[in-house]
Amino acid sequence: MNAEELLDLARKQHAQIVTAESCTGGLIAGALTDVPGSSDVVDRGFVTYSNRSKKQMLGVMSSTLMRYGAVSEQVAQEMADGALLRSDASLAIAVTGIAGPGGSDNKPEGRVCFGLAFTGRNTFTETVEFGAIGRAQVRQATVEHALKLLTEALSTT
Repeated sequence: MNAEELLDLARKQHAQIVTAESCTGGLIAGALTDVPGSSDVVDRGFVTYSNRSKKQMLGVMSSTLMRYGAVSEQVAQEMADGALLRSDASLAIAVTGIAGPGGSDNKPEGRVCFGLAFTGRNTFTETVEFGAIGRAQVRQATVEHALKLLTEALSTT
């Protein structure tokens, strides 16, 4: 499903969407707002590239960052929950990952953690290993997967 179809589905359910993005730097919000008329569904987007911004803007706890690192499902969950709390939206998607180049044995290039918070439901998290396919490709794959997760969340209500 593309962004336009996702937005139509959100409209039908009277859902508003917020994004909390690290490794994509706003590309998910960009994909959604590329669609004319999306302002009735897209509430806002947070680009929280630094750990400081994750804490200041989304309420990610320092202890979580220290214990698990920025690229973790725990941080993705706190990002999604924080975005939902700090917006008028009912559905939040959060991403944090290593687009590359670089990474480590413990956190390889292409690893992206997703958080999906929907009012009235438990926050869903998952990690996807896109692999060392290149920075632009990891970021694009992340956007596509985020749109898929949002669509699935709206389709199960």
